[in-house]
Amino acid sequence: MRILVVGSGGREHALVKALAQSDQVSALFAAPGNPGTAQKATNVGLEATDLDGLVDFAETEAIDLTLVGPERPLVAGIVNRFEAAGLPIVGPTKTAAQLEGSKAFADQFMARHDVPTASFRVFDAEEADDAAAYLDDVGAPVVVKADGLAGGKGAFVCSTLDEAHDALGQIVNQRAFGAAGDQVVIEEKMEGEEVSVLALTDGAHYVLLPPSQDHKPIGEGGTGPNTGGMGAFAPAPIVDGALLSRICREIIEPTLQGMQEEGTPYRGVLYCGLMITEEGPKVVEYNCRLGDPEAQVVLPLVESDLAALFRNLADGDLQGGNLRTTPGAAACVVLASDGYPTDYETGFEIAGVGDAEALEDVSVIHAGTRLTPEGTLVTGGGRVLGVTATGRDLPAALDRAYDGVDRVEFEGKTYRRDIGEKGLAHLNAS
Repeated sequence: MRILVVGSGGREHALVKALAQSDQVSALFAAPGNPGTAQKATNVGLEATDLDGLVDFAETEAIDLTLVGPERPLVAGIVNRFEAAGLPIVGPTKTAAQLEGSKAFADQFMARHDVPTASFRVFDAEEADDAAAYLDDVGAPVVVKADGLAGGKGAFVCSTLDEAHDALGQIVNQRAFGAAGDQVVIEEKMEGEEVSVLALTDGAHYVLLPPSQDHKPIGEGGTGPNTGGMGAFAPAPIVDGALLSRICREIIEPTLQGMQEEGTPYRGVLYCGLMITEEGPKVVEYNCRLGDPEAQVVLPLVESDLAALFRNLADGDLQGGNLRTTPGAAACVVLASDGYPTDYETGFEIAGVGDAEALEDVSVIHAGTRLTPEGTLVTGGGRVLGVTATGRDLPAALDRAYDGVDRVEFEGKTYRRDIGEKGLAHLNAS
């Protein structure tokens, strides 16, 4: 199979590494890719949102399967474009991708199909006064979200009413997220522990990747502003067999059935960001693709041939399929630039990647890196690298990951030292 991976972050590097292990893969391409994907694939000078260019490339290069990493091309309709050209691709259609592309759509869909989630209200930007009055009525804590895609920065978890009104002002008055703020969603703040459960689905059948937990805030102990994710681990000990069965029964299956009933069957990766509350699991958000950094920890635990599995998914033939996973655990610690997620500088030389990867079962996943014309690896983004390790259990995986972290150096290297602590607490309590 000749496979094209669309995207340029850590998720796409993790995908390329996993696909490269398949005997069924004859050639790998990444568009646009990064210095990490270039180790196993041919990087192509096409942006992830260049749908015309990507279709032309796939036709010219006789690509057998395309995998899409980021959400923007999915929400923009890349699957519709590829399918119209007869090109196999993994992902939901433009309409189905609204589960991620519009938080109002997702909340209203869940309400129609009795999928458990937070209580909510949706307001148009022109209804800012009504939204403000609603905030005063419900009080804090509360969650205020821009409806559309905002690069992971459009959701505000507000502890006070002042914070909530400030978030509302940023979205609807200051237009900090542009058209993504044409509507604003105000949600109940749910209490509990967050978990990510990802299903690969052909619209009717599905298999589950190992449950994982992300670490969104920049600061240790879950403090500071949210980021794209500062680390992850899998499997998540909080999700035992009984809870996973309940998640399938109450969330994943009603979601897939609801999408079928509405004439928009969902095919691709269904990411369910969940809150495990006292009442049970509830949906915080849907994503229409693999999570990042969750992909870095769930893909190394998959024993099944991922290329074959994704091809079956694209063909609508997951019935009878299963997913074999390895015993043990995986952990990822993200190394970020100083100042991320707001203001930061790039262009600092990175050293020690080879030393880290020389450690047993340690991989260094590139996210925000680039090569200078002289071939020097330097920082090129907020989240720079993900040091990922596997081990016989979570403590072993974390020890290896942090050993790798110690070997990588660049000016302003920033990371959390408490990745996996929630998982360790559950293991110690069991």
